[in-house]
Amino acid sequence: MKRFFKPIEKDGSAKKPILSTNQEDSETKEVSLSEETNNNSDTKKKEALKFVTWNANSLLLRVKNNWPEFSKFVSDIDPDVIAIQEVRMPAAGSKGAPKNPGEIKDDTSSSREEKQLLMRALSSSPFGNYRVWWSLADSKYAGTALLVKKCFQPVKVSFALDRTASKHEPDGRVILAEFETFRLLNTYAPNNGWKEEENSFQRRRKWDKRMLDVVVRLSDKPLIWCGDLNVSHEEIDVSHPEFFSAAKHNGYVPPNKEDCGQPGFTLSERKRFGAILKEGKLIDAYRFLHKERDMECGFSWSGNPIGKYRGKRMRIDYFIISEKLKDRIIQCEMHGHGIEMEGFYGSDHCPVSLELSPASPDSSES
Repeated sequence: MKRFFKPIEKDGSAKKPILSTNQEDSETKEVSLSEETNNNSDTKKKEALKFVTWNANSLLLRVKNNWPEFSKFVSDIDPDVIAIQEVRMPAAGSKGAPKNPGEIKDDTSSSREEKQLLMRALSSSPFGNYRVWWSLADSKYAGTALLVKKCFQPVKVSFALDRTASKHEPDGRVILAEFETFRLLNTYAPNNGWKEEENSFQRRRKWDKRMLDVVVRLSDKPLIWCGDLNVSHEEIDVSHPEFFSAAKHNGYVPPNKEDCGQPGFTLSERKRFGAILKEGKLIDAYRFLHKERDMECGFSWSGNPIGKYRGKRMRIDYFIISEKLKDRIIQCEMHGHGIEMEGFYGSDHCPVSLELSPASPDSSES
């Protein structure tokens, strides 16, 4: 979600482990499921079962300032898949030349140094156990990444909502990984904005329409859709419903009353999100387990602890799964808590995790 305050960053940088020299090309590829395996307990699993999603609000800043804490979190959770949004690393390509959204820019001394710092962090423990795919914007804006344990490699990875697998979504907002028994969709939904303009309400309406088409089209196989979806579905998903419903920007009032309020909590966005869930036969994994509002740990985005957004929180980061997977949910949790944003690791979003039980031998999910 777009921040409403300037972040205050700490001094310091991550330790610098040896830089990996074998970075895989991150464009769309067909990958043999048996191509890479690890000699550890993960090889006993037939499919990925543990997932984490996190809007990092600049992965480079997190590496510089919060990496030891986040690394410990990942080691403790030990997810098979990590979906990241708001990577904010520019795509490869010199100024004025076509960009490669699947690679990080490194054609200047400063961009090369930033890429090396990031890749050192991702080659250190525990991240060295994962393969990374990128989908990046032309500048330090938006962007997504997908980290998958090398023993659970997908058969196919694509980067757009449409059927053109080799094309990257503008601003790097999509990574779709197809595994043998399910698909995982990592998205960073565009913020609704405050006005009836092309880059605000209109852009989000188009996105939601495309998402509706996508979840219906992908319904032939179980789907795990995760990321910063930039919408709070119900009143229970925000800390202060009246505050968010009445929010305005510079006094502007949209022509349609259903577009009024905080981006992510307008009635029109919430209705469209509900339609996507219904038509795609999808459920909200967290809300499936947690029926009541949790004022301590029930929100994934938090406003600035100083100012009018202090204590104002929203749940806009999700694991949305196919209904046929609901009986396999072991847990779905948000790992940040409190208005002082503990467990957010420097971002304005906290990580969210999902764990599924193994599919039963007689399962007919697909």
